[in-house]
Amino acid sequence: MSPFQTAAATAGAAFDGRCAAFDGMAAALQIRRDEASAGGNERARKLHQSRGQMLPRERIAALLDPGAPFFEIGQLTAADLYEGVPPGATLITGVGRVAGRACMLIVNDPTVKGGTMFGMTTKRHVRAQMFAWQHRLPCITMVQSGGAFLPDLANIFPDDGQGGSVMYNQVKMSSEGIAQIALVFGPSTAGGAYIPALCDELVIVRNQGAMFLGSPQLVYAATGEVINSEALGGALMHSSVSGVADHLAEDDADALAITRRIVHHLGEPSPLRWTRADAQAPMYPAAELRGLARLPGQGAADGREIIARLVDGSRFQEFKPLHGETLLCAFARIEGFEVGIVMGQDALTAQAGAKGAHFVQLCGRRDIPLVFLVDSLGFAASDEASQGGIGRHGAKLLNAVANADVPRFTLIVGQAHGAAYHALCGRAFRPNALLMWPNARAAASPDAPDDEANPLNWARHLWCDAVVEPEQTRSVLAQLLDIAGRTPAQPSAYGAFRM
Repeated sequence: MSPFQTAAATAGAAFDGRCAAFDGMAAALQIRRDEASAGGNERARKLHQSRGQMLPRERIAALLDPGAPFFEIGQLTAADLYEGVPPGATLITGVGRVAGRACMLIVNDPTVKGGTMFGMTTKRHVRAQMFAWQHRLPCITMVQSGGAFLPDLANIFPDDGQGGSVMYNQVKMSSEGIAQIALVFGPSTAGGAYIPALCDELVIVRNQGAMFLGSPQLVYAATGEVINSEALGGALMHSSVSGVADHLAEDDADALAITRRIVHHLGEPSPLRWTRADAQAPMYPAAELRGLARLPGQGAADGREIIARLVDGSRFQEFKPLHGETLLCAFARIEGFEVGIVMGQDALTAQAGAKGAHFVQLCGRRDIPLVFLVDSLGFAASDEASQGGIGRHGAKLLNAVANADVPRFTLIVGQAHGAAYHALCGRAFRPNALLMWPNARAAASPDAPDDEANPLNWARHLWCDAVVEPEQTRSVLAQLLDIAGRTPAQPSAYGAFRM
Protein backbone atom coordinates (compact mmCIF):
# COMPACT_ATOMS: atom_id res chain seq x y z
CA MET A 1 0.00 0.00 0.00
CA SER A 2 1.46 3.36 -1.03
CA PRO A 3 1.67 6.22 1.48
CA PHE A 4 -0.81 9.06 1.14
CA GLN A 5 0.65 11.94 -0.84
CA THR A 6 -0.13 15.19 0.88
CA ALA A 7 -1.52 18.15 -1.01
CA ALA A 8 -1.79 20.41 2.03
CA ALA A 9 -0.01 23.73 2.12
CA THR A 10 1.99 23.52 5.34
CA ALA A 11 4.01 26.70 4.96
CA GLY A 12 3.24 30.37 4.55
CA ALA A 13 1.53 33.10 6.50
CA ALA A 14 -1.96 31.54 6.43
CA PHE A 15 -0.74 28.21 7.77
CA ASP A 16 1.43 29.89 10.40
CA GLY A 17 -1.56 31.94 11.51
CA ARG A 18 -3.67 28.84 11.97
CA CYS A 19 -0.88 27.19 13.97
CA ALA A 20 -0.58 30.27 16.16
CA ALA A 21 -4.31 30.29 16.84
CA PHE A 22 -4.22 26.59 17.75
CA ASP A 23 -1.18 27.16 19.98
CA GLY A 24 -3.06 29.90 21.83
CA MET A 25 -5.93 27.57 22.66
CA ALA A 26 -3.51 24.81 23.69
CA ALA A 27 -1.52 27.21 25.91
CA ALA A 28 -4.66 28.35 27.75
CA LEU A 29 -5.53 24.73 28.52
CA GLN A 30 -1.96 23.96 29.60
CA ILE A 31 -2.22 26.63 32.29
CA ARG A 32 -5.22 24.78 33.74
CA ARG A 33 -3.38 21.43 33.52
CA ASP A 34 -0.49 22.95 35.43
CA GLU A 35 -2.92 24.09 38.14
CA ALA A 36 -4.26 20.54 38.38
CA SER A 37 -0.76 19.06 38.56
CA ALA A 38 0.25 21.41 41.37
CA GLY A 39 -2.69 20.41 43.57
CA GLY A 40 -3.10 22.51 46.70
CA ASN A 41 -1.43 25.86 47.30
CA GLU A 42 2.19 26.13 48.37
CA ARG A 43 1.35 26.37 52.06
CA ALA A 44 -0.76 23.19 51.93
CA ARG A 45 1.92 21.31 50.01
CA LYS A 46 4.67 22.33 52.45
CA LEU A 47 2.52 21.35 55.43
CA HIS A 48 1.91 17.95 53.86
CA GLN A 49 5.62 17.41 53.23
CA SER A 50 6.52 18.58 56.73
CA ARG A 51 4.74 15.48 58.05
CA GLY A 52 7.19 13.31 56.13
CA GLN A 53 4.65 12.48 53.42
CA MET A 54 5.13 12.38 49.67
CA LEU A 55 2.93 14.57 47.48
CA PRO A 56 0.21 12.65 45.60
CA ARG A 57 1.92 12.83 42.23
CA GLU A 58 5.22 11.81 43.82
CA ARG A 59 3.45 8.72 45.12
CA ILE A 60 2.18 7.94 41.63
CA ALA A 61 5.65 8.36 40.10
CA ALA A 62 7.19 6.09 42.73
CA LEU A 63 4.57 3.38 42.20
CA LEU A 64 4.74 3.26 38.39
CA ASP A 65 7.37 1.28 36.50
CA PRO A 66 10.31 3.53 35.51
CA GLY A 67 9.47 5.42 32.31
CA ALA A 68 5.91 4.11 32.16
CA PRO A 69 3.38 6.60 30.73
CA PHE A 70 0.47 7.72 32.89
CA PHE A 71 -2.77 8.45 31.05
CA GLU A 72 -4.76 10.72 33.33
CA ILE A 73 -8.53 10.56 33.11
CA GLY A 74 -10.42 13.68 34.13
CA GLN A 75 -7.49 15.97 34.91
CA LEU A 76 -9.59 19.12 34.40
CA THR A 77 -12.66 17.83 36.25
CA ALA A 78 -14.60 20.55 38.11
CA ALA A 79 -12.39 23.40 36.87
CA ASP A 80 -13.93 26.63 38.26
CA LEU A 81 -16.88 24.76 39.81
CA TYR A 82 -15.81 24.93 43.47
CA GLU A 83 -14.25 27.88 45.27
CA GLY A 84 -10.62 27.28 46.19
CA VAL A 85 -10.46 23.92 44.40
CA PRO A 86 -8.11 23.63 41.40
CA PRO A 87 -9.02 21.44 38.42
CA GLY A 88 -9.19 17.76 39.36
CA ALA A 89 -11.81 17.82 42.13
CA THR A 90 -9.36 16.74 44.90
CA LEU A 91 -8.63 13.47 43.08
CA ILE A 92 -6.13 12.07 40.57
CA THR A 93 -7.22 9.15 38.37
CA GLY A 94 -5.41 7.45 35.52
CA VAL A 95 -3.83 4.34 34.06
CA GLY A 96 -0.19 3.38 34.36
CA ARG A 97 1.98 0.26 34.45
CA VAL A 98 2.84 -1.22 37.86
CA ALA A 99 5.06 -4.33 38.05
CA GLY A 100 4.51 -4.84 34.33
CA ARG A 101 0.71 -4.66 34.52
CA ALA A 102 -1.66 -1.83 33.56
CA CYS A 103 -3.49 -0.59 36.66
CA MET A 104 -6.05 2.09 37.44
CA LEU A 105 -4.75 4.54 40.05
CA ILE A 106 -7.30 6.49 42.12
CA VAL A 107 -5.52 8.95 44.37
CA ASN A 108 -6.89 11.42 46.92
CA ASP A 109 -5.09 14.76 47.00
CA PRO A 110 -5.02 15.80 50.67
CA THR A 111 -3.34 19.11 49.79
CA VAL A 112 -6.70 20.29 48.40
CA LYS A 113 -9.35 20.71 51.11
CA GLY A 114 -7.89 17.73 52.95
CA GLY A 115 -8.93 15.40 50.13
CA THR A 116 -12.59 16.13 50.83
CA MET A 117 -15.02 14.64 48.29
CA PHE A 118 -17.34 16.87 46.26
CA GLY A 119 -20.03 15.76 43.83
CA MET A 120 -17.60 15.90 40.90
CA THR A 121 -15.03 13.96 42.95
CA THR A 122 -17.40 11.02 43.13
CA LYS A 123 -18.23 11.36 39.43
CA ARG A 124 -14.54 11.23 38.56
CA HIS A 125 -13.99 8.28 40.89
CA VAL A 126 -16.87 6.36 39.32
CA ARG A 127 -15.66 7.14 35.78
CA ALA A 128 -12.23 5.74 36.67
CA GLN A 129 -13.85 2.63 38.11
CA MET A 130 -16.00 2.09 35.01
CA PHE A 131 -12.92 2.36 32.80
CA ALA A 132 -11.13 -0.16 35.03
CA TRP A 133 -14.13 -2.51 35.03
CA GLN A 134 -14.46 -2.36 31.24
CA HIS A 135 -10.77 -3.18 30.80
CA ARG A 136 -10.41 -5.50 33.82
CA LEU A 137 -7.69 -3.35 35.37
CA PRO A 138 -6.64 -3.77 39.00
CA CYS A 139 -7.62 -0.67 41.00
CA ILE A 140 -5.06 0.87 43.34
CA THR A 141 -6.67 3.49 45.58
CA MET A 142 -4.48 5.83 47.62
CA VAL A 143 -6.71 7.02 50.45
CA GLN A 144 -6.27 10.19 52.48
CA SER A 145 -9.64 11.88 52.65
CA GLY A 146 -11.80 13.80 55.08
CA GLY A 147 -14.93 12.26 53.56
CA ALA A 148 -17.81 14.11 51.95
CA PHE A 149 -18.15 17.89 51.71
CA LEU A 150 -21.47 18.13 53.56
CA PRO A 151 -22.90 21.20 51.75
CA ASP A 152 -22.64 19.20 48.48
CA LEU A 153 -24.20 16.05 49.90
CA ALA A 154 -27.08 16.08 47.38
CA ASN A 155 -24.49 15.43 44.67
CA ILE A 156 -22.61 12.81 46.68
CA PHE A 157 -25.04 10.63 48.62
CA PRO A 158 -28.43 9.69 47.10
CA ASP A 159 -28.06 8.67 43.46
CA ASP A 160 -26.49 6.12 41.18
CA GLY A 161 -23.12 7.32 39.91
CA GLN A 162 -22.29 9.00 43.22
CA GLY A 163 -20.58 7.90 46.44
CA GLY A 164 -22.60 4.73 46.92
CA SER A 165 -21.63 3.59 43.42
CA VAL A 166 -17.97 3.81 44.39
CA MET A 167 -18.53 1.11 47.01
CA TYR A 168 -20.83 -0.96 44.80
CA ASN A 169 -18.34 -0.93 41.93
CA GLN A 170 -15.52 -2.01 44.23
CA VAL A 171 -17.25 -5.13 45.51
CA LYS A 172 -18.67 -6.05 42.09
CA MET A 173 -15.26 -5.79 40.45
CA SER A 174 -13.76 -7.84 43.27
CA SER A 175 -16.42 -10.52 42.69
CA GLU A 176 -15.26 -10.73 39.06
CA GLY A 177 -11.63 -11.19 40.02
CA ILE A 178 -10.55 -7.61 39.33
CA ALA A 179 -8.16 -6.81 42.16
CA GLN A 180 -8.94 -3.95 44.55
CA ILE A 181 -5.95 -2.64 46.50
CA ALA A 182 -5.87 0.31 48.91
CA LEU A 183 -3.12 2.30 50.59
CA VAL A 184 -4.10 4.42 53.59
CA PHE A 185 -1.63 7.29 53.94
CA GLY A 186 -3.44 9.49 56.45
CA PRO A 187 -6.64 9.98 58.40
CA SER A 188 -9.58 8.71 56.36
CA THR A 189 -13.02 9.42 57.71
CA ALA A 190 -16.57 8.22 56.94
CA GLY A 191 -16.77 7.29 53.25
CA GLY A 192 -13.00 7.59 53.11
CA ALA A 193 -12.83 4.69 55.57
CA TYR A 194 -15.26 2.41 53.73
CA ILE A 195 -13.28 2.54 50.49
CA PRO A 196 -10.18 0.76 51.84
CA ALA A 197 -12.25 -1.59 54.00
CA LEU A 198 -13.94 -2.93 50.85
CA CYS A 199 -10.67 -3.74 49.07
CA ASP A 200 -9.04 -7.15 48.61
CA GLU A 201 -5.75 -6.07 50.20
CA LEU A 202 -5.01 -3.02 52.30
CA VAL A 203 -1.71 -1.32 53.16
CA ILE A 204 -1.63 1.25 55.98
CA VAL A 205 1.24 3.50 57.13
CA ARG A 206 2.36 3.37 60.77
CA ASN A 207 1.75 6.51 62.87
CA GLN A 208 0.15 8.13 59.84
CA GLY A 209 -2.73 6.18 58.38
CA ALA A 210 -6.04 5.93 60.22
CA MET A 211 -9.58 4.83 59.42
CA PHE A 212 -12.71 5.65 61.37
CA LEU A 213 -16.33 6.42 60.62
CA GLY A 214 -16.25 9.29 63.12
CA SER A 215 -13.14 11.28 64.04
CA PRO A 216 -11.87 11.67 67.65
CA GLN A 217 -13.42 15.13 67.65
CA LEU A 218 -16.79 13.71 66.65
CA VAL A 219 -16.57 11.01 69.31
CA TYR A 220 -15.91 13.65 71.95
CA ALA A 221 -18.78 15.83 70.72
CA ALA A 222 -21.20 12.88 70.76
CA THR A 223 -20.12 11.04 73.93
CA GLY A 224 -17.68 13.24 75.83
CA GLU A 225 -15.02 10.52 75.57
CA VAL A 226 -11.47 11.66 74.85
CA ILE A 227 -9.70 9.24 72.53
CA ASN A 228 -6.74 9.66 70.22
CA SER A 229 -6.59 8.83 66.54
CA GLU A 230 -4.32 5.79 66.96
CA ALA A 231 -6.53 4.05 69.51
CA LEU A 232 -9.71 4.82 67.59
CA GLY A 233 -8.56 3.70 64.17
CA GLY A 234 -4.79 3.88 63.79
CA ALA A 235 -2.51 1.76 61.66
CA LEU A 236 -1.30 -0.54 64.44
CA MET A 237 -4.81 -1.08 65.78
CA HIS A 238 -6.19 -2.02 62.36
CA SER A 239 -3.20 -4.29 61.67
CA SER A 240 -3.23 -6.12 65.02
CA VAL A 241 -6.72 -5.81 66.53
CA SER A 242 -9.43 -5.25 63.91
CA GLY A 243 -7.55 -7.06 61.13
CA VAL A 244 -8.89 -4.61 58.55
CA ALA A 245 -5.35 -3.81 57.38
CA ASP A 246 -3.24 -6.56 55.80
CA HIS A 247 0.15 -4.82 55.59
CA LEU A 248 1.73 -2.32 57.98
CA ALA A 249 4.15 0.04 56.22
CA GLU A 250 6.75 2.20 57.89
CA ASP A 251 6.36 5.19 55.58
CA ASP A 252 5.03 6.23 52.17
CA ALA A 253 7.90 4.66 50.24
CA ASP A 254 7.50 1.35 52.07
CA ALA A 255 3.75 1.33 51.40
CA LEU A 256 4.36 1.83 47.69
CA ALA A 257 7.00 -0.93 47.62
CA ILE A 258 4.59 -3.33 49.34
CA THR A 259 1.93 -2.44 46.77
CA ARG A 260 4.26 -3.20 43.88
CA ARG A 261 4.87 -6.63 45.41
CA ILE A 262 1.12 -7.19 45.78
CA VAL A 263 0.60 -6.40 42.08
CA HIS A 264 3.49 -8.70 41.18
CA HIS A 265 1.57 -11.59 42.75
CA LEU A 266 -1.79 -10.99 41.06
CA GLY A 267 -1.24 -13.88 38.67
CA GLU A 268 -0.55 -14.04 34.97
CA PRO A 269 -1.33 -10.83 33.04
CA SER A 270 -3.76 -11.17 30.15
CA PRO A 271 -2.12 -11.51 26.72
CA LEU A 272 -2.78 -9.16 23.82
CA ARG A 273 -5.53 -10.62 21.62
CA TRP A 274 -4.29 -8.99 18.40
CA THR A 275 -1.03 -9.29 16.50
CA ARG A 276 0.79 -5.99 16.79
CA ALA A 277 2.99 -5.13 13.82
CA ASP A 278 6.17 -3.09 13.99
CA ALA A 279 5.22 0.55 14.35
CA GLN A 280 6.13 3.10 11.69
CA ALA A 281 6.14 6.86 12.09
CA PRO A 282 3.86 8.83 9.74
CA MET A 283 5.58 10.45 6.78
CA TYR A 284 4.43 13.90 7.91
CA PRO A 285 5.01 15.66 11.25
CA ALA A 286 2.18 15.54 13.76
CA ALA A 287 2.86 19.20 14.53
CA GLU A 288 1.35 20.05 11.13
CA LEU A 289 -2.02 18.97 12.52
CA ARG A 290 -2.11 22.26 14.43
CA GLY A 291 -2.42 24.12 11.15
CA LEU A 292 -4.70 21.59 9.44
CA ALA A 293 -7.36 21.01 12.10
CA ARG A 294 -10.56 23.04 11.99
CA LEU A 295 -10.54 26.25 14.01
CA PRO A 296 -13.77 27.74 15.37
CA GLY A 297 -15.60 29.50 12.54
CA GLN A 298 -13.15 28.31 9.88
CA GLY A 299 -12.80 25.45 7.43
CA ALA A 300 -10.63 22.37 7.74
CA ALA A 301 -8.27 20.39 5.57
CA ASP A 302 -9.35 17.21 3.80
CA GLY A 303 -9.78 14.56 6.48
CA ARG A 304 -7.27 12.36 4.70
CA GLU A 305 -4.59 14.89 5.59
CA ILE A 306 -5.47 14.42 9.27
CA ILE A 307 -5.46 10.62 9.00
CA ALA A 308 -2.11 10.62 7.16
CA ARG A 309 -0.43 12.33 10.13
CA LEU A 310 -1.82 9.83 12.66
CA VAL A 311 -1.39 6.41 11.06
CA ASP A 312 1.68 4.27 10.55
CA GLY A 313 3.63 5.14 7.41
CA SER A 314 0.78 7.49 6.40
CA ARG A 315 -0.78 4.39 4.80
CA PHE A 316 -4.49 3.60 4.94
CA GLN A 317 -6.88 1.57 2.80
CA GLU A 318 -9.97 3.65 2.21
CA PHE A 319 -13.37 1.95 2.07
CA LYS A 320 -15.88 3.16 -0.56
CA PRO A 321 -13.92 6.35 -1.33
CA LEU A 322 -16.40 7.52 -4.00
CA HIS A 323 -19.55 6.98 -1.95
CA GLY A 324 -20.82 9.00 1.00
CA GLU A 325 -17.81 11.30 0.84
CA THR A 326 -18.62 13.24 4.01
CA LEU A 327 -17.66 10.14 6.01
CA LEU A 328 -14.19 8.69 5.51
CA CYS A 329 -13.73 5.02 6.41
CA ALA A 330 -10.35 3.32 6.25
CA PHE A 331 -8.26 0.46 7.60
CA ALA A 332 -4.86 1.45 8.96
CA ARG A 333 -2.42 0.88 11.80
CA ILE A 334 -1.57 3.12 14.73
CA GLU A 335 1.70 2.22 16.49
CA GLY A 336 1.34 -1.27 15.02
CA PHE A 337 -2.30 -1.83 16.05
CA GLU A 338 -4.79 -2.47 13.25
CA VAL A 339 -7.74 -0.08 13.47
CA GLY A 340 -10.81 0.92 11.52
CA ILE A 341 -10.99 4.70 11.20
CA VAL A 342 -14.33 6.49 10.82
CA MET A 343 -13.97 10.21 10.21
CA GLY A 344 -16.82 12.61 9.71
CA GLN A 345 -16.09 15.72 7.71
CA ASP A 346 -18.85 18.28 7.27
CA ALA A 347 -22.49 17.17 7.41
CA LEU A 348 -23.28 13.46 7.14
CA THR A 349 -25.49 12.44 4.20
CA ALA A 350 -27.72 9.39 3.80
CA GLN A 351 -25.00 7.72 1.73
CA ALA A 352 -22.46 8.45 4.47
CA GLY A 353 -24.74 6.84 7.06
CA ALA A 354 -25.14 3.65 5.00
CA LYS A 355 -21.42 3.48 4.24
CA GLY A 356 -20.47 4.00 7.90
CA ALA A 357 -22.89 1.31 9.09
CA HIS A 358 -21.41 -1.17 6.60
CA PHE A 359 -17.84 -0.38 7.62
CA VAL A 360 -18.50 -0.47 11.37
CA GLN A 361 -20.27 -3.81 10.99
CA LEU A 362 -17.23 -5.23 9.18
CA CYS A 363 -14.93 -4.10 11.98
CA GLY A 364 -17.25 -5.67 14.54
CA ARG A 365 -17.17 -9.00 12.71
CA ARG A 366 -13.37 -8.93 12.32
CA ASP A 367 -12.59 -7.79 15.89
CA ILE A 368 -10.89 -4.64 14.62
CA PRO A 369 -10.99 -1.73 17.09
CA LEU A 370 -12.59 1.49 15.88
CA VAL A 371 -11.19 5.01 16.06
CA PHE A 372 -13.71 7.78 15.43
CA LEU A 373 -12.26 11.12 14.33
CA VAL A 374 -15.08 13.62 14.67
CA ASP A 375 -15.42 16.80 12.62
CA SER A 376 -19.05 17.05 11.63
CA LEU A 377 -21.79 19.67 11.71
CA GLY A 378 -24.46 17.01 12.10
CA PHE A 379 -26.62 15.18 9.59
CA ALA A 380 -27.18 17.01 6.31
CA ALA A 381 -30.40 18.87 5.71
CA SER A 382 -32.43 17.15 3.01
CA ASP A 383 -35.33 17.84 0.74
CA GLU A 384 -38.61 15.97 0.97
CA ALA A 385 -37.56 13.34 -1.57
CA SER A 386 -34.50 12.25 0.41
CA GLN A 387 -35.81 12.80 3.94
CA GLY A 388 -36.70 9.15 4.44
CA GLY A 389 -33.29 8.04 3.23
CA ILE A 390 -31.29 10.08 5.69
CA GLY A 391 -33.50 9.04 8.59
CA ARG A 392 -33.24 5.38 7.67
CA HIS A 393 -29.52 5.33 6.89
CA GLY A 394 -28.64 7.56 9.83
CA ALA A 395 -30.44 5.07 12.07
CA LYS A 396 -28.34 2.28 10.57
CA LEU A 397 -25.16 4.08 11.56
CA LEU A 398 -26.41 4.67 15.09
CA ASN A 399 -27.38 0.99 15.35
CA ALA A 400 -24.03 -0.25 14.09
CA VAL A 401 -21.95 2.05 16.31
CA ALA A 402 -23.94 1.21 19.44
CA ASN A 403 -23.68 -2.54 18.90
CA ALA A 404 -20.18 -3.03 17.52
CA ASP A 405 -18.69 -4.88 20.47
CA VAL A 406 -15.07 -3.99 19.79
CA PRO A 407 -12.94 -1.35 21.53
CA ARG A 408 -14.05 2.09 20.34
CA PHE A 409 -12.17 5.35 20.83
CA THR A 410 -13.53 8.77 19.96
CA LEU A 411 -11.38 11.83 19.26
CA ILE A 412 -13.06 15.14 18.48
CA VAL A 413 -10.61 16.84 16.14
CA GLY A 414 -12.89 19.67 15.00
CA GLN A 415 -16.58 20.15 15.55
CA ALA A 416 -19.18 17.69 16.85
CA HIS A 417 -22.80 18.75 16.63
CA GLY A 418 -26.31 17.33 16.51
CA ALA A 419 -27.04 13.66 16.02
CA ALA A 420 -23.71 13.20 14.24
CA TYR A 421 -21.99 13.54 17.62
CA HIS A 422 -23.89 10.47 18.82
CA ALA A 423 -23.57 8.59 15.52
CA LEU A 424 -19.79 9.00 15.67
CA CYS A 425 -19.68 7.38 19.11
CA GLY A 426 -20.34 10.25 21.48
CA ARG A 427 -20.25 9.77 25.23
CA ALA A 428 -23.74 8.26 25.46
CA PHE A 429 -22.64 5.49 23.06
CA ARG A 430 -20.00 4.46 25.59
CA PRO A 431 -16.70 4.57 23.76
CA ASN A 432 -13.79 3.14 25.73
CA ALA A 433 -12.46 6.70 25.89
CA LEU A 434 -13.50 10.08 24.52
CA LEU A 435 -10.74 12.59 23.78
CA MET A 436 -10.65 16.13 22.39
CA TRP A 437 -8.04 18.35 20.78
CA PRO A 438 -7.70 21.91 22.14
CA ASN A 439 -9.40 23.36 19.05
CA ALA A 440 -12.44 21.08 19.31
CA ARG A 441 -15.96 22.39 19.77
CA ALA A 442 -18.94 20.17 20.68
CA ALA A 443 -22.56 21.04 21.40
CA ALA A 444 -26.06 20.19 20.24
CA SER A 445 -26.06 23.22 17.91
CA PRO A 446 -23.22 24.76 15.87
CA ASP A 447 -24.48 28.11 17.19
CA ALA A 448 -23.78 27.25 20.84
CA PRO A 449 -21.63 29.81 22.67
CA ASP A 450 -17.93 29.05 22.95
CA ASP A 451 -18.00 28.72 26.74
CA GLU A 452 -20.48 25.87 26.31
CA ALA A 453 -18.78 24.08 23.42
CA ASN A 454 -15.07 24.43 24.24
CA PRO A 455 -12.91 21.57 25.57
CA LEU A 456 -12.47 23.09 29.02
CA ASN A 457 -16.21 23.04 29.61
CA TRP A 458 -16.45 19.45 28.40
CA ALA A 459 -13.50 18.43 30.55
CA ARG A 460 -14.77 20.20 33.69
CA HIS A 461 -18.04 18.25 33.48
CA LEU A 462 -16.20 15.01 32.59
CA TRP A 463 -18.03 14.77 29.28
CA CYS A 464 -14.62 13.87 27.83
CA ASP A 465 -11.82 11.89 29.46
CA ALA A 466 -8.91 14.07 28.39
CA VAL A 467 -7.86 16.94 26.16
CA VAL A 468 -4.75 15.80 24.27
CA GLU A 469 -2.32 17.54 21.96
CA PRO A 470 -2.01 16.34 18.35
CA GLU A 471 1.58 15.27 18.97
CA GLN A 472 0.44 13.05 21.88
CA THR A 473 -2.43 11.42 20.05
CA ARG A 474 -0.66 8.39 18.58
CA SER A 475 1.02 7.42 21.85
CA VAL A 476 -2.20 7.90 23.85
CA LEU A 477 -4.21 5.80 21.40
CA ALA A 478 -1.51 3.12 21.41
CA GLN A 479 -1.63 2.93 25.22
CA LEU A 480 -5.41 2.68 25.15
CA LEU A 481 -5.37 0.04 22.40
CA ASP A 482 -2.87 -2.05 24.35
CA ILE A 483 -5.12 -1.90 27.44
CA ALA A 484 -8.28 -2.75 25.48
CA GLY A 485 -6.55 -5.54 23.57
CA ARG A 486 -6.06 -7.51 26.78
CA THR A 487 -9.78 -8.03 27.33
CA PRO A 488 -11.64 -11.03 25.84
CA ALA A 489 -13.15 -10.57 22.38
CA GLN A 490 -16.95 -10.38 22.29
CA PRO A 491 -19.32 -11.15 19.39
CA SER A 492 -21.26 -8.18 18.01
CA ALA A 493 -25.04 -8.51 17.78
CA TYR A 494 -27.04 -5.79 16.04
CA GLY A 495 -30.57 -4.51 16.34
CA ALA A 496 -32.93 -4.57 13.36
CA PHE A 497 -31.61 -2.55 10.41
CA ARG A 498 -34.29 -0.73 8.42
CA MET A 499 -33.36 -1.55 4.84
